[in-house]
Amino acid sequence: MRAGRPKIGDQATSDVVVRLRTPEGRDEWLYCHSAVLAAGSTYFADRLSDAWPTCQILGSRYCVEVYCQELDLSSHVTALRLLYAAEPCSRFGVRGALGVLQAAVNLGCAQIAAACAGYIESAPWDEADEEEILRTVPGLGAQYEYILARLRPIDPAPVTSIFLSAFRHATRSSAAGPARELKSAAQEQLEYMLTEDDDTPLVALDNIDVKSQVKECVTGLLNRFSDFLSSVPTKQKETPLVGDNGELQQELHTFVCDVSWVCQVLSKLEMVKCIVLYWVGVSSDVVEAVDAVCPGHDCLNTRLKVVEVSAKVLEAVAFGNIVLPTEKRRHMVNVWIAFAGTTKALIVQADRDDDDDGDVETPKANLDNEIWQGLESAFVSIVLTLPSNSQAEILSEWLQSKHVRYPDLTEAFEAWCYRSKVAKRRFSFLSDIDRVS
Repeated sequence: MRAGRPKIGDQATSDVVVRLRTPEGRDEWLYCHSAVLAAGSTYFADRLSDAWPTCQILGSRYCVEVYCQELDLSSHVTALRLLYAAEPCSRFGVRGALGVLQAAVNLGCAQIAAACAGYIESAPWDEADEEEILRTVPGLGAQYEYILARLRPIDPAPVTSIFLSAFRHATRSSAAGPARELKSAAQEQLEYMLTEDDDTPLVALDNIDVKSQVKECVTGLLNRFSDFLSSVPTKQKETPLVGDNGELQQELHTFVCDVSWVCQVLSKLEMVKCIVLYWVGVSSDVVEAVDAVCPGHDCLNTRLKVVEVSAKVLEAVAFGNIVLPTEKRRHMVNVWIAFAGTTKALIVQADRDDDDDGDVETPKANLDNEIWQGLESAFVSIVLTLPSNSQAEILSEWLQSKHVRYPDLTEAFEAWCYRSKVAKRRFSFLSDIDRVS
């Protein structure tokens, strides 16, 4: 044998032929060296030992057959070549290293398997890598299960800690640059953590500690929003130019977006009551602030966000999830019927203006039709829960309004007419009872 480390494929110095065979009939011959194979592989150490029957070919050489699947053939070739390397190299990409790891485990090449496993464990994975690793690694033995550490379910305590920390970021005052991006990312991931899809939510929805701290953060956000609403008249007076409400508009829009997001999260945590009670109390202030800061077509997206929040609140009341006294239900209906009608009319006008402008198509501001329909249904349901005289006043104002097309209270009008007509007959039994008494 020549001086130095032998090389795989060197027929002149080889004393072993490794024959790789597949069920499909593929055949790969590699000229190897028994000393190298036996030193790096327990499989070859056993096959080349005196205790194992061998088949001599090509004079004094041995032939060792290795059976593997067609897809694993190249990985076995690579594993054999790595036996000749001074230091096992495992950087073939995650799935390449995974194939070599399987071959190394199959051939008992402990050093190569360890190098591949270490590389896979430390490398970044994409989703396809993860699926392949989950299919392969559990069958390789307990010593390689540490590779799966990043994919294992996390303990509840760290999940709760991350959720609450992210929620604090998600409900903080808006800031510029990275802080705003972090806030947006926190809101998006918190929704995902609570989503009930094919997998269970990451956070237990009945966790008392989570609900307590969430309520504290939400209360802070709502208090800041109330302070903003009360400061709008003063800030408008301080504005140097009439109609220059850019900063106020942005601040209002941010607050309303945050409140809308909070509504979604609280509904998943079954805590929507606190936002409903708050919104009932500030409804008039919100409408006044929007009308002052976002008149006409200005900030139509902000008005739509306000409608979106109001729809969620009114639906909670309409479905009976939140019980409100008669006067508060009547107040909510009066405030938001007018606001929704005005906003809907502004959208129609904005669409007409865009059509008249012609050439360039711009995204039109609007809400999903289901939200408009849900809000309309909530109006009808709540109106029908009010005393007859209150219904009459609301319906009278609606019929005289220039925004009578939305919301459409025809269903409530029909029910009120029927109830009013049969009321005396329905209640006549009370007079009969009084006479009998």
